Amino acid sequence: MSTVTVGKKPKVTHWDGAAEPFKASYGKLMMWWFLVSDAFTFSALLITYGIIRYMHPAYEGAYSAFEFATSSQDLYWPIPEKVFNAFPFFHGVDMPLVFVGLMTFILILSSVTMVLAVEAGNRNAHKEVEKWMLWTIVGGATFLGCQAWEWSHFIHGSDAGVMRDGIQIFGANLLENQYGPQLFADLFFFITGFHGLHVTSGVIINIIIFYNVVVGTYKRRGHYEMVEKVGLYWHFVDLVWVFVFTFFYLV
Repeated sequence: MSTVTVGKKPKVTHWDGAAEPFKASYGKLMMWWFLVSDAFTFSALLITYGIIRYMHPAYEGAYSAFEFATSSQDLYWPIPEKVFNAFPFFHGVDMPLVFVGLMTFILILSSVTMVLAVEAGNRNAHKEVEKWMLWTIVGGATFLGCQAWEWSHFIHGSDAGVMRDGIQIFGANLLENQYGPQLFADLFFFITGFHGLHVTSGVIINIIIFYNVVVGTYKRRGHYEMVEKVGLYWHFVDLVWVFVFTFFYLV
C-alpha cells in the first residue's frame, strides 16, 4: 500500500517572483523605472541651466527700455519676454510669451484627453478610447508644429537684429546669438530640443497604440493596459514641460 505525501505550499512574497508587486504589472513597473531615470536627466539639464543663468549678469535697466546687449564686454542675460514675444500672423506686434503660453495650454490639454482615454479604457469603452487617443495625437502634433515655428523665429531673429562690436547679428545659432550670451542659445536648442524629441517619440508611440485600438487588439485582450502605460509617459512629458517653461521662460 503506497502513501502519497502532500507538502505544504510555500509562502510566496512579492519579492519571490511570479507575483505583481503592489498590484502593478511588470510593464508598468518598467515604465516607472524609465520615467524616474529620465527625470534625473531633465533635472540635471535644468540645474545646469540655473547655474549658468546666475553666472551671467542680468539686465539692470527699466523693462520698457530693454535692448539686447550691444557689447561682448557687457553681455547680460536677456529678458525672456523680450525674446519670445512674436506670434504667427501678427508680425511686429509685441506679445510677450503669449505664443509659448498657447503651446503650453495645448500640451496640457492633450494630457487631459489622455486621462479620458485611460478612463475609457478602464471601462472597456472602445470607441471612446479611439476618440480620446486621436485627440491626444492631434494635441501633441500641434505642439510640435508650434515648437517648430518658435525655433524658426528664434533662429531668424528680429527685423533689426542687433549691432554688437560693429557686427550686425540676426537671430541665434550655435556660433552667434543676437539675444545675449551664446550659452543662452545653446541651452535653448538643447533643452527644448531634447523635450521636443520626447514629444515626437510620444506622438509616434501614441499613433502605434491608436492603430492597435482601431484594429481591436486590446479589445480582444480584454483590457487596455497599454493605453495606461503610454499615458504615464505622456503625463511625464507634459509635467517636464511645465518645469522647462518655468525655468526657461519665467525665471
